[in-house]
Amino acid sequence: MRTFDLTPLYRSAIGFDRLAQLLEQRADAQPSYPPYNIELVSEDKYRIVMALAGFDRSEVEIVAERDTLHVTGRKQKDDAQRTYLHRGIAARDFEQRFQLANHVKVTTASFDNGMLTIELVREVPEALKPRKITIGGGDAIGGGDNVQALEQRQAA
Repeated sequence: MRTFDLTPLYRSAIGFDRLAQLLEQRADAQPSYPPYNIELVSEDKYRIVMALAGFDRSEVEIVAERDTLHVTGRKQKDDAQRTYLHRGIAARDFEQRFQLANHVKVTTASFDNGMLTIELVREVPEALKPRKITIGGGDAIGGGDNVQALEQRQAA
């Protein structure tokens, strides 16, 4: 297995140490059961669709905890004796974890026809959204808006 040295990224990235660590940790393959899709619905909306054939709604649990989404399925024991000629539906217990980015929240979850659909949305608070910073100069009064300072200087 190859390992990649990501230390050069640390020099030019501020606050992305966690991202690089996640990349290193996620080098291991994700479990392939149950099969799932991750869709980009719009710029800040996502959807996870999982195929859960043989599961009932009561056997599936979804827990969102900080930056992780846990989807767990616990199949109830069937007391009936069955003889299978072919068994292609796994219906075994599973635990799937999804690492969520900052400010991603689960909005809804639905279970129809064996398909679990989880809707997610990224809600960045106003205080964390990008904002334009004005550049003050030596001529600016109080380091404020450059246009106001220029107008005041011309009026004098």
